[in-house]
Amino acid sequence: MLVTNKLSPNYSKKLRKKNKIRFIIIHYTGMQSEIESIKRLKNLKSKVSCHYLINRKGIIMRMVDEKYEAWHAGKSKWKNLVNLNKYSIGIELVNKGHKIRYENFSNTQIKSLIKLCSKLKRKYKIKKENFLGHSDIAPLRKVDPGEKFPWKQLSKFNIGVWYKTRKLEIFKKTRDENNAKIFFKNLRKIGYRYFNISKRKRSDARIIKAFKSRYLQEDLSIKIDQKTLKISHFLANC
Repeated sequence: MLVTNKLSPNYSKKLRKKNKIRFIIIHYTGMQSEIESIKRLKNLKSKVSCHYLINRKGIIMRMVDEKYEAWHAGKSKWKNLVNLNKYSIGIELVNKGHKIRYENFSNTQIKSLIKLCSKLKRKYKIKKENFLGHSDIAPLRKVDPGEKFPWKQLSKFNIGVWYKTRKLEIFKKTRDENNAKIFFKNLRKIGYRYFNISKRKRSDARIIKAFKSRYLQEDLSIKIDQKTLKISHFLANC
């Protein structure tokens, strides 16, 4: 696996122990071009970076050494952890993103991502459920990698988790008025944060969309229907 260096100065200089790296966080660049993305990730004033950048042709660029904390996750939570930068490796995929022109990720890009993630998974003994998107850990402010990212495909390589459709039927139908509370209980068990189980808020819509953009990509509505609820049941109990 060929990796080129495009080193960024934006990282925390304190070395971290190998066993502290527990997550892989996947992002998209959300910029007009690869060149602009690299410039921003290397610009000291931007205060953002990642460990790896993968362009549309599948070329992998190392931007920060894995033993250092790159600045990719920002304000974030997952389960009992805050500031996921400390515990993760950040991978950026070149994609214009929702604000410019969201596009399908290229096949070569995804193939390179699978190779890189598989290597990192072995090296750091990362659990498959600890491959996350930026929108999983920061759902109130981030939407990447978005609904076109092939989580289902990656799960076949034990990169990220997915549900088994035939097993969804074992979960009983619930009364619609209880759906939201049950759904958010499941999300908390999975690892999502930034909501209150008992009290609904307007920002909950972003949490629902973050979940659906990963697991129910054909339906980005904020409705918690039976299928959405059953998928959350499966993931909370797998």
